[in-house]
Amino acid sequence: MPQRTIAVAALLGLHARPATLFVQAAKDTGLPVTIAREGHDPVAATSVLAVMALGVEHGQPVTIACPDGDGAEAALDGLCEVLATDPDAVSG
Repeated sequence: MPQRTIAVAALLGLHARPATLFVQAAKDTGLPVTIAREGHDPVAATSVLAVMALGVEHGQPVTIACPDGDGAEAALDGLCEVLATDPDAVSG
C-alpha cells in the first residue's frame, strides 16, 4: 500500500478550511484514501469530520495511504501538495 508522511503546513492545522480542501482533493482521486496522525488509527480522508477529529496541528506529520493501483502514486503526490500548502497564507 503506497503511503506518504508529510508535515501539515497550515498554520492552524487541519481546521475547517484546510481539512475541507484536503477532503475534496481526496474525494477527487476516486480512491479509498486514509489519513492518520501518529498514535491514532487511520480515518477516511473523504470525511471532513474524521479528518478534523484527528486534531492535527501545524507542523505535525500525518501519513496518507491508499491501495496499490492505477493513479495511487500520483494521487498521493497531489494530496501531499495540498497538505504542504497553507491555504490561509496571504501571498503578496
